[in-house]
Amino acid sequence: MLVTVIAGISLAAWIALWGWRSAYWRADQRLTRTPAPPAWPPVCAIIPARNEADHIAAVIGAHMASAYPGAFSIVLADDQSGDGTAERARAAAASASKSARRLEIVSVPDLPAGWTGKLWAMENAVARAREISPDAAYYLFTDADIVHAPQTLAALVAKAEYKQRALVSLMARLDARGAWGALLIPAFIYFFQKLYPFRAANSEWRTLAAAAGGCMLIHRETYEETGGVGAIRSSLIDDCALARQIKTAAPIWIGLADGDVVSRRDNRSFSSVWKMVSRTAFTQLDYSWAALAGTVLAMGVIYMVPPLVALTAPFTEYNLAGWLALAAWGLMTLTYAPTARLYGQPFWRWPALPVAGALYTAMTIGSGLAHARGKGGLWKGRRY
Repeated sequence: MLVTVIAGISLAAWIALWGWRSAYWRADQRLTRTPAPPAWPPVCAIIPARNEADHIAAVIGAHMASAYPGAFSIVLADDQSGDGTAERARAAAASASKSARRLEIVSVPDLPAGWTGKLWAMENAVARAREISPDAAYYLFTDADIVHAPQTLAALVAKAEYKQRALVSLMARLDARGAWGALLIPAFIYFFQKLYPFRAANSEWRTLAAAAGGCMLIHRETYEETGGVGAIRSSLIDDCALARQIKTAAPIWIGLADGDVVSRRDNRSFSSVWKMVSRTAFTQLDYSWAALAGTVLAMGVIYMVPPLVALTAPFTEYNLAGWLALAAWGLMTLTYAPTARLYGQPFWRWPALPVAGALYTAMTIGSGLAHARGKGGLWKGRRY
C-alpha cells in the first residue's frame, strides 16, 4: 500500500510539473531574429578572467571578429592569473590587427573582504569601461571560456532594443562530450530550467528572475541604477542575483543558446561536473540542512522512485504501483526529450534522467558536507 501511495505521489508530481511549471520542459526560449534598431548603440564587453590561458585566445579572437555594426570595446579583468592569461589575450588581440575592436586589460588588485573574486574582477572591469567607453549603452558580461559567434552580439542588442529588455541572457551551449558529459550536461540544463522556468523569468508579471552568467547583455543605466555588482558583492550565484536586481527595475529575458554562444569548459570528466555543481548547490539551499533533507527526499520520490518501482514491480505484488511508476517515468522522459534533443542525445538515453538526478543529489549532499567541514565554495583557488 505504501509503495503504491509513493508511486502515485510521484506521478502526481510529474503531472504538476508538466502542466503547471510554466512549461519549463519545452526548452523553447530561443534568441529568434528581431528587427534591427534604428542605430546600433555602443557596447562594452566585461570579461573577468583568472587562469584562463587555455581558452582566452579563442575567446578574445571571437570578440575581435564580432560582426556587431556599432562601437564595441572589450575590457578583460585579469584576476592575478599565474598562467599567462593576460599575455595570451594581448597576443590574440594583436593577431586580429585588422579588427576595429579595442581590448583593454585591467590588473585586478587584491580581493577585499566581502567580495567574491569574479564580482570584484567585474567591478574593476566596469570601472575601466566607464573611462574608455563612457557612452556605452550596454555591458556584455561574459566569461573567459565562452566563445561568441560573430552575429551573437547584434542579435542580443536587437532583442534588448526591440523588446525593451534591460537584461538579455543566453545559457551557453555546454560541453557534453564523453559518457559523463552526455549523461550529466543535458540534465544540468534541464534542472536549471525547472528551477528557473524561463517563461516565468521572461514574464513582466512574474517576480522570478534568472540569468546565465556566461552571457548577459545588461542596459548600463539600469545596471547603475540598481547598484551594479557592488550590491551583490558576496553572492556565489551571482548571475541569478544580478537578474533579480535588474528585474526590480525593468523586464528581462533568458533563453537557450544553440551554437551561437559556446562554452569551452571540458566536462568529459565526472570531477569537472562535480566541482561545478557542488560549489554552489548548498548555497542555492541557503545553507539550510532542512532544505537539503527536503531536496533529497523530493529528488528520491520524483526521480528515483519511478524507475525503481517500475523495474521491480514484475517481481512483486505491486502491480498498480508499477503502472503508476511507469507512467511517472514516461512523463519524466517526455519532459526531458526537448532538452535532450537540443544536445543531440539519442532517444534511448532519455530514460536515464533518474541516474543523472541521483548523481546531482549526491553532489548536493557533497556540497553540504563540504560546507560543514569548512571546505565549501572553492573556486579558482579561493574559498568563500
